[in-house]
Amino acid sequence: QVQLAESGGGLVQAGDSLGLSCAASGGTFSNYAMGWFRQAPGNEREFVASINWSGAVTYYADSVKGRFTISRDNAKNALYLQMNNLKPEDTAIYYCAATSGHAHSNDYDYWGQGTQVTVCS
Repeated sequence: QVQLAESGGGLVQAGDSLGLSCAASGGTFSNYAMGWFRQAPGNEREFVASINWSGAVTYYADSVKGRFTISRDNAKNALYLQMNNLKPEDTAIYYCAATSGHAHSNDYDYWGQGTQVTVCS
C-alpha cells in the first residue's frame, strides 16, 4: 500500500518549463514502477511517461519525447516529471501512479489526486 501526493502544477505560457513532483508514503517506494498520466477535458486519459523501480529504464509517449523527462529518487520516495517547451496541447490534469508490475503495464494500482497544468499561448 502506498499513498501518492502530487505538487507543482500551475499556469504557464507556451515554451515555458514546469516540474511536477510526486511524494510517496506508506509503502516501499522502490517496489513500484511509476508513471505519469494526463487527462484533458473531453479526452481520454493518456500515458505520458513511466520509469522502472530503479530508474534505469524509462518510457515516453511520442507526444512528449524530447521535451519531458521522468526521474525518481528512491532515497526521497519521490517521482518527478520535468516538462520543457510546454505546448497548449499539454494542458491537462496530470496524475502520478504506481504499479507492482512493469512500468508500461496497464495495471497501475495506486493514483495521486492529480494536479492541473495549464499552458496558454
